[in-house]
Amino acid sequence: MVVKEIRSWLTNIGVLTARPAAFVVFLAYAALWIVLGNGLEWHSLATLATWGMTLVIQRAEHRDTQAIHAKLDELLKVHGDAKNSLMTIDDKDAEEVERERDRVRRS
Repeated sequence: MVVKEIRSWLTNIGVLTARPAAFVVFLAYAALWIVLGNGLEWHSLATLATWGMTLVIQRAEHRDTQAIHAKLDELLKVHGDAKNSLMTIDDKDAEEVERERDRVRRS
C-alpha cells in the first residue's frame, strides 16, 4: 500500500511540475538564490538553466501527452468495439498502465 501511495505522489509531482505555477516557484527560487546565495556565479547559472529547461521540457511533454490522450479518447468513443475501461486508464499508475497495455496487446 505504501508503494502505491509513493507512486501516486511521484505521478502528482510530475503533473505539478508541468503547471504554470511551477515556473513562478522556479523564478522565486532563482531570485532568492541570487540574492541570498552566491550571486550569479557560473555554477549557479548552469544549475538554474538546467532546472528551467527541465520545466520547459516537462511542460511540453505534458501538453503533447494530453493532446494524444484527447485524440485517443475521441477514437475510443467513436469506435463501437472499444472498451470503455480504457477511457480512464490515464488515471492509473504507470505500472498499471503498462500491465493494461500488455493485456491489450495479447488480446
